[in-house]
Amino acid sequence: MGVQIAEAIKEGTGGDTIVTVEESQGSVQNMMESAVRGGNYVFTTPPALVSLARDDKAMFEGKTNPKFDTIRALCPIPSLTMHFVVADDSGIETFADLKGKTRLLGQGSFGANEGAKYLTLFGLEGKVEIAEVELFNAVSALKNGQIDAFVTAGSHPAPNVIEAAAGTGVRILSLSEDQIAQTKRTRLVIPAGTYAGQDADVITTSLPVAAFSTTDMDEEAAYTLAKPSGSNVTRWRPLHHGGLR
Repeated sequence: MGVQIAEAIKEGTGGDTIVTVEESQGSVQNMMESAVRGGNYVFTTPPALVSLARDDKAMFEGKTNPKFDTIRALCPIPSLTMHFVVADDSGIETFADLKGKTRLLGQGSFGANEGAKYLTLFGLEGKVEIAEVELFNAVSALKNGQIDAFVTAGSHPAPNVIEAAAGTGVRILSLSEDQIAQTKRTRLVIPAGTYAGQDADVITTSLPVAAFSTTDMDEEAAYTLAKPSGSNVTRWRPLHHGGLR
């Protein structure tokens, strides 16, 4: 995502503004960096984390910083969209069918944590075998029959889901309205035809994300960044969440 934000800004400003991309460990690190970086720092994070940081809660407890109050949003970017991907020949049609199956969650990411939470919410905790495989191996593991399903989060169309749908044949599970209410996340529709073999809309959950800076950035620079970024937002695709300098 960082790479494509940088490209959109360069294109939108006719090459007058160049953004240097830095890979980070995720949104929490991006937030912490905002307290020590200068006014040219731009980062991505879910808006909810800004509130948690300002209120000294959750992962930011004991780490509060007055600089968190200077954070301001520049523009929205595509939401993190939950994808629950299952092999076509797995016999899995609903979440209940995951019982006794092998599922890859990954480790440490939003998608992994959210996927584990949903197993508990939907009464599947301890009833699904969790594969000890990294998410980048999900497509090959699905193809080789090592797993029946995997969970990934990213704006759609997600590259690993495109690969799985094109080369293996997959189904993306939909959530019921009751399940969505249980998750307390934002409802999102992945339109039919987004992936190969997807004949119907998929109802899932998502986490809104935005690009932020602080008030240390002058007004002219903030507008210069936000104007071309917003106009190109629909064509961005995720690579990772990273801080931008």
